Amino acid sequence: MPAEPVGVVEDVEDAPVTEAPPGLDFAGLERVVRELFGEDGERRVAEWLAFLRRRLSGNYEVDEFGYDADLTDQVLLPVLRPLAEKWFRVEVRGVENIPSDGGALIVANHSGTMPLDGLVTQLIVADHAHRPLRTLAADLVFQTPFVGELARKGGATLASNDDAERLLGRGDLVGVWPEGFKGIGKPFSERYKLQRFGRGGFVSAAMRTGVPIVPCSIVGAEEIYPLVGNIASLARLLGVPYIPITPFFPLLGPLGLIPLPSKWLIEFGEPIRTDDFADGAADDPMLVFNVTDQVRETIQQTLYALLMQRRSVFF
Repeated sequence: MPAEPVGVVEDVEDAPVTEAPPGLDFAGLERVVRELFGEDGERRVAEWLAFLRRRLSGNYEVDEFGYDADLTDQVLLPVLRPLAEKWFRVEVRGVENIPSDGGALIVANHSGTMPLDGLVTQLIVADHAHRPLRTLAADLVFQTPFVGELARKGGATLASNDDAERLLGRGDLVGVWPEGFKGIGKPFSERYKLQRFGRGGFVSAAMRTGVPIVPCSIVGAEEIYPLVGNIASLARLLGVPYIPITPFFPLLGPLGLIPLPSKWLIEFGEPIRTDDFADGAADDPMLVFNVTDQVRETIQQTLYALLMQRRSVFF
């Protein structure tokens, strides 16, 4: 006898109809992505997935200084972008003065109690000049757990002549804030008055490598954490330059760490050439001092001009 077919429904109309489980609402998902990430949301999600794939597979590069360009571009700078664009509403001028290729040294004033001006400058250079800015940071940064490792991955290196010359010599764009802790830790009453620019080490590094120096003036950072006092005894105990007292910290606790939404202006001045100096000029302390003073005075005068142009601290 021929075997009867198994599982054949004789009457299709009488067969029970089973509804398919509800699937994903792709139109709704796309709408959510656009609302969260904007019109280019799909592209950004795709970039994030590609980033995660690279991290999991180890398919990314870290240079000899510890700089992780992939992590910086995909994570660190995007975190800063809303702060710069929405909170500080940074207005940028003179981007055309940043060389499009080759080494150059960007020298800026330092202020604000916390070094947010350095991070924002790094973002602005990446977004407007489309080049990574390698920053020179103090020893304390690299001695701080987690912060030091993150700083290196974000492009920072030790503020030494050796590291500066190596970066500049290979054609990198380098940023330095010569006032150091004297700049960010000065009282609010001394805002926009530049502190001493050290011994001019940054100038000698630029001279030895023959790269231009680009003065950068930042207005707005002074007001984010107005420094009105310093707990010096505690600072000495902890081995840090200062423990700040602001109108809101430590009075409001962690809420006092939220920066005030001041209006920022950042201007990049005309480059100062160093390639026309004679050989050995970097070893002439008087010449190095004169160029250092020229850079400092350029930034100071630009700060005064920008302050005159700013309508309000917050608008």
